[in-house]
Amino acid sequence: MDENKLRLTSSEIGTLWGEYVNGTMTDVVNRYMVSIIEDESIKTIFKDAIKTFGKQKQQIVSFMENEGFPIPIGFTDSDLFKGKPRLFTDIFCLNYLHIMTLHGLLGHSTALAVSVRKDLRDFYDSCDNDAKKMYHKTIELLLEKGSFQRDPLFYPSQNPQYISSQDFTDGFFGKGRKLAATEIISISFNLKKSIMAKTLSIAFGQVAQTKEVRKFLTDSQNTADGQIKTFSKIMQADNLPVPKSWETEVTTSTDSPFSDKLMLYHIGFLFQAAQNYHGAGLASAMRTDLVTTYEATILKNLWVTKKWFNLMVQNKWLEQPPLAPNRKEIAKEV
Repeated sequence: MDENKLRLTSSEIGTLWGEYVNGTMTDVVNRYMVSIIEDESIKTIFKDAIKTFGKQKQQIVSFMENEGFPIPIGFTDSDLFKGKPRLFTDIFCLNYLHIMTLHGLLGHSTALAVSVRKDLRDFYDSCDNDAKKMYHKTIELLLEKGSFQRDPLFYPSQNPQYISSQDFTDGFFGKGRKLAATEIISISFNLKKSIMAKTLSIAFGQVAQTKEVRKFLTDSQNTADGQIKTFSKIMQADNLPVPKSWETEVTTSTDSPFSDKLMLYHIGFLFQAAQNYHGAGLASAMRTDLVTTYEATILKNLWVTKKWFNLMVQNKWLEQPPLAPNRKEIAKEV
């Protein structure tokens, strides 16, 4: 059997659709950033990212057209207002590319896991390899610039140990044990993601053109800030450092380089993606206070994404992904 002649499944079409929409969003931001970046070493990496997505975009279009599916609108030049003043510093742009590359790595892995056709698996393998190269480039340059924030360091114990008490799960009232290395993975990662969401909410809130979008961005900023404070407090209780904020990497410009549609979608994307990471943190948490914190955080994010969804629909900015056929409606037409 020629695997490449198999029809694409709903999951495969769904991943291609998501890759296109989210990819075009990030590409618009990258093209703005490359236009304002002064550091040539950072500018070069952004040019590589733009070129890489251009190649991937063509392949996605080919896959969807060959199956007869319409190409999503996504985000285009109409969402980018050229010639606008600098909104971000060079170092924030580099951190942004690093975080969005992490999103890409995780997204490609998920897409590969649901792909059956060999040509599609080869495509996601290629995307994954491209993202890995970009991941290494961004880390190496951040280290070179002295701007990469490493996670807390631990000192080794003499011997491995077994858990010997039910108190291991108790994190309330100061009775609990210290954070485990396996728990810090998610806490640190979620902190960095929340810091990115807060910083973009501040920047976008300065330049958004409509009152309702500015209000949402203020709310999302406050939500992200609350989550940063909550997780920072947990880390600081064990005398562990927390990642620094990036608010000072946003300029005072009020002239928007992006459409409100793109900015609103971007923040919603970050909060939706965060649900996956908070869920992973919840699954790895072995202290009751962490479990409670993750549950509360997930509920707050659901509130934000619900408001986001309503606002996107109200403005007719939310594209509809491919749907399963409505058999009842089809039967009525016969």
